[in-house]
Amino acid sequence: MDKDIVKKGKVIVIEGSDGSGKATQTKKLFDRLASDGFSIRKVEYPNYGSDSSALVKMYLNGEFGSRPEDVNPYAASSFYAVDRYASYKKEWEGFYLQGGVVLADRYTTANMVHQASKIENPSERESFLDWLWDYEFVKLGLPVPDCVIFLDVDPSCSRMLMENRSNKISGEQDKDIHEKDPVFLRKSHESSCQVAEKYGWIRVSCTEEGRLREIDDIHEEIYSRVINMF
Repeated sequence: MDKDIVKKGKVIVIEGSDGSGKATQTKKLFDRLASDGFSIRKVEYPNYGSDSSALVKMYLNGEFGSRPEDVNPYAASSFYAVDRYASYKKEWEGFYLQGGVVLADRYTTANMVHQASKIENPSERESFLDWLWDYEFVKLGLPVPDCVIFLDVDPSCSRMLMENRSNKISGEQDKDIHEKDPVFLRKSHESSCQVAEKYGWIRVSCTEEGRLREIDDIHEEIYSRVINMF
């Protein structure tokens, strides 16, 4: 495919529950689009290699409370938003503005999923989502995603997939406050399904009859949906 087809910057996001295979699918899609000739860059959030993720690490390590709900969604969202803003300004703003394709393993979409799940009242949740959109995309000026792929995995399957996965912050087997809370994981999945419908995300079911689909099979579905946007 001719890379000159891309006339302006685009942001493609891979979103999903913990353990849904976001990193794997992001890498496979990145490699595929790069081989097609696209000018593409991959980013991951939180950006644990940057000082900008310090508050995110403190939050996930339980330094502000041992449960996700101990930090209200507005405060927690700010931790992640600042990390994204720093990454955008320092690492990929120029690339994006010059027409590059940015492929993100999580984005503002993660705040929409995880932090909105802390709010039970539907109208209050809607108010939060409106605030978040204005905060990150208007006030901070982060690009609105052109495409969001939502990897839909049942929470029970996600927990099994995460059992032997190392903590991305410490590298150890201990889980962060999101990963070790099964109730929060279930609520986050319910929230993600609602948010995906609200914003028109592309929903990719990653399980069949309680079992995870083949990685390459999931990738082919993702690729077929993404390539049509160019």
